Parts: sequence; C-alpha cells; structure tokens
Amino acid sequence: MNTYRLIRVIGLSILLTTSILSGYAQLDQLKEGEVIASIKKANTYWQLNHPEPGTASWNNAAYHTGNLKAYKLTREKAYLHFSEVWAKKNSWKGATSEDTSEWKYDYGESPEYVLFGDWQTCFQVYCDLYKLDPDPHKIARARQVMEYQMGTPQNDYWWWVDGLYMVMPVMTRLYSITLDELYLEKLYEYFSYSRDLLYDPEAGLFYRDSKYVYPKHKTVKGLKDFWSRGNGWSFAAFARVLEDLPLDDPHREEYITIYKKMAASLSGLQQPEGFWTRSLMDPEQAPGPETSGTAFFTFGYLWGINNGILDAEKYRETISKSWRYLTETALQDDGRLGYVQPIGERAIPGQIIDINSTSDFGVGAFLLAASEMVEYIRKH
Repeated sequence: MNTYRLIRVIGLSILLTTSILSGYAQLDQLKEGEVIASIKKANTYWQLNHPEPGTASWNNAAYHTGNLKAYKLTREKAYLHFSEVWAKKNSWKGATSEDTSEWKYDYGESPEYVLFGDWQTCFQVYCDLYKLDPDPHKIARARQVMEYQMGTPQNDYWWWVDGLYMVMPVMTRLYSITLDELYLEKLYEYFSYSRDLLYDPEAGLFYRDSKYVYPKHKTVKGLKDFWSRGNGWSFAAFARVLEDLPLDDPHREEYITIYKKMAASLSGLQQPEGFWTRSLMDPEQAPGPETSGTAFFTFGYLWGINNGILDAEKYRETISKSWRYLTETALQDDGRLGYVQPIGERAIPGQIIDINSTSDFGVGAFLLAASEMVEYIRKH
C-alpha cells in the first residue's frame, strides 16, 4: 500500500471512529427533559392542527397507539382526552356493520370490512383506554369481533405485513384482560400464515404482501424489495406483542428469534444520516429520508433494549443515529414531523417527500420511539 493510500485509510478510520464516538457521546448526554420536550412539541402541533376526531381506521388508530404511550409517560391530560374523544366519536368500534354474514377481510373501507385488520387497529387503543379506566363497554365490540373471527376456520386474515402491527397487539391485549388462551393460540396461527407467506428468513425481513415476493418482484436494480414502513410495522408489532405475551407462551422464543434477526438485518441497512430509505435494500429505488419506518425501527430497538431482549451496546450507535435524524431533521421547529411517506404500500420511484410530508401514523410512531427513549435514559 503506497503512502497516500495508507494516509487516506487512516484518515477515514479516524473519521469513522470520531463519528461513532460522537454518536455515543450525544446519547450519553441526552436528557430526559429534552426528549419529553420533543414529545410535547410534536404532539401539541399535531393535536392543535387536527382537532377533529377522525375515523377508526388504521392511520388514526396508529396515531393513538403513540398518543396513549405518550400519555402514560407524561400524564398530560390533554393526550388522554384526545384519545377518549376519538374513541367515543367512533362508538368504540372499527368497521360498523352488524350483519356477520357480510363481514369481509380483504381490502375495503366500507362498513362490512369488519374483519379487515385496518379496522381492528383501534381495538388496541380501546384496550389501553380500558386498562386505564375499566369499563366493559370500551372493549365490547373488540371482543365481539375478535371472538367471532376466532370462531371461523380461516387463518389467512393477515395477508399483508401491516396487519401484524394492526392486530397482533390487539390479541395480546385482549388476552391480558380476559385471560382467554384462545387469543394466544389464534395469534400464533394467524402469524404463522403471515410468516410463511411474507417472511424471508435469509434477509430477516418481511415483504409487504405476496405481490412483492422476490423474484416475482424486484427493485429497479433487480434486488429484493423490502418496504421500510412495512418492516417498521412488523418490527414494532413484536415489541408491542411481547409486552403482554406471557413469559411461558410456547411461541415466545420464535417471536423473539425473528425480532432479533430483524434487528440485526435492519442495523446493516441504516443510512449514515440515521434514516432508512423506503426500499431497504435499494436506496436508489426511492432515495432520501423517510420518517415513519425510521421511527418504528427506533421504537422497536429501544423497546427491545429496555426490556433486555436486544443488546444495548450492539445497537447503541443505531439508535443514536436514528434519534439524531428524527429530532434534528424530521422534527421541525414548529413541531411538524416531516419526511413521512404518504399512505401507500411500497417505495415509489420518483415520489417526492419533504419537510411538509406528515401524517398521523408517522406522528404516532415518533411518540412511541420518544417515549421509549425516555425509558432508555432512565435505565442507562
């Protein structure tokens, strides 16, 4: 190796080491109050600018999963009130059809899609509200729908990866309330269908749905196309499921094994700036930052570390970089959370997202991540 190349290699090594140490230092110096301030900045902006309760569909419900986690941390009564008003406006229901003969679970937004997971996400919020102030009415519809579903012979309810976040935590939450083992049995049965259909064990990641399974579908460069937010949904789902899953559940170790494999895979795909691109393995498919996937990944890492499942030292730099991105690039001075990919199902070449690109589910993901960051600071 000539002298110039040797100096260049040494210089790059010093820069890399300095970057890593700087990331560690920032994480070590992060204060609980700073993180809580970021929670309040993002959530106040969202609630002031979106005062009307939305529908019970997945995007609104995903926001409320984060809002309630932020409430449990901060005890800001406005957060609890915001979710309670939303739940009451939607009559503690998802899709509203009462005729079980017309209930469906393929994609749909009308009242008969009661068994479609996008309309069941709200049930985990209702369960959380129930746990804060028990009243059987709050979970009556959730129990009616899920117990009807568990009585059917079908197991292919979660045919798209988002469904793992939408419904897996519903089943563990309802188990924690009812202690009905059928919720855990059906959880694994439905998950097994999704795993066999969508999980790539070599990559340690999930395809969005069967349309995107390699080699039938490829990125523009011919690579496997793993959508960032889709894997964010699944990675976060494991954290929220393990929260309520009994330690002696016979399938707990399988969930943890996949969770750990995802953590290892995702860490290697993070961009130097701290975010993950929309197509995880092909950044050129849709280049640039994206916040919703990044926030869900950050939450998943932090929850796993805080609960002794993921190794803190191994992923310290990963969460340091992603937190810097979330708070220094994505979160704007006025509280808007930018660079959130709009509702969709894949990394779309040419789609532009910027500081004005925001959405409810992205804010919810940020609130989940920030709340876990406070717990991380308290434990470290």
